[in-house]
Amino acid sequence: MRLFGFKRTFLAAALALGLAFAIAAPLAAMAQQTPADEAALLQQLKGAPVTGRVSIPDAKSGVLIQPQGRDWRQVSQGAVKSAGGWLLAITVIALAAFMAIRGRIKVEHGMSGRTIERFKGIERFAHWLTAICFVILGLSGLNVSFGRSLLLPIMSPEAFTAMSAFGKLAHNFLSFPFVLGVFLMAVMWIRHNIFNAIDMEWFRQGGGLLQKGVHPPAGKFNGGQKVIFWLVVLGSIALAISGYILMFPFYGTDIAGMQLAQLVHAIAGIVMVAVILAHIYIGSIGMEGAFDAMGSGQVDVNWAREHHSLWVKDVTARGAGDD
Repeated sequence: MRLFGFKRTFLAAALALGLAFAIAAPLAAMAQQTPADEAALLQQLKGAPVTGRVSIPDAKSGVLIQPQGRDWRQVSQGAVKSAGGWLLAITVIALAAFMAIRGRIKVEHGMSGRTIERFKGIERFAHWLTAICFVILGLSGLNVSFGRSLLLPIMSPEAFTAMSAFGKLAHNFLSFPFVLGVFLMAVMWIRHNIFNAIDMEWFRQGGGLLQKGVHPPAGKFNGGQKVIFWLVVLGSIALAISGYILMFPFYGTDIAGMQLAQLVHAIAGIVMVAVILAHIYIGSIGMEGAFDAMGSGQVDVNWAREHHSLWVKDVTARGAGDD
């Protein structure tokens, strides 16, 4: 009896051990194969989205998996964010270095005390409408890209949330006066911003910005200002189209179109911020007398002759004060 009981116990233990191996072996194999299977699955999902059937009118809700979304997220949060951050950092460093090396560009012959009208009231209105809106749009847009990593660590979550919510509202509503301002400037100034041979000479001489005593001739807008003008106009068109696609989602586009719009909006926005930083620098601390053009609308005659000599001759010849 004892021998029979021992055999029975031994047999039960053997069966239990065998059952354990039978269960553990497939599980171990599955654990080892999961990464490979997942990689294979992701490879298969690089094609068309996985869709299902829905009974509601919103057909896009039937998309279960959109593989391109992973690529979009990697580009948006990776390459675009990284390159944009470096672009802004390099822009600020370059402007600081330029200020340290070149210094403020002063009027070579000093201020004459006599002024000439540079911009009319409607022109300054359009400029400041665009400028003020863009500053708020730029800051709120940069908060979307960099706020969580730069501001959230030094702010309370409540304060960051409130600021971001307000920024979102401001970003949406100020887009309309911003577009209006750009439109007004385009209508008023486009005829003055057509490139010509005079601009090529201006570029060849570095616009007189790189060395003292160099004052290449220029009309109402010099070559550099024309570059800024077209970058602002074309960049604003890209921002407006992509921004309104994001603001009014899925009207005439699908999720892929929304992702493309987000990338275009982010890239155009960061490039525009870098361009406007340079514009603000030259128009304020970078050049003596430049701010008066958009401040009072009146600029010193000596400043005008050094930076826009052809425009001064044209205005003087017609005696109109401005064209």
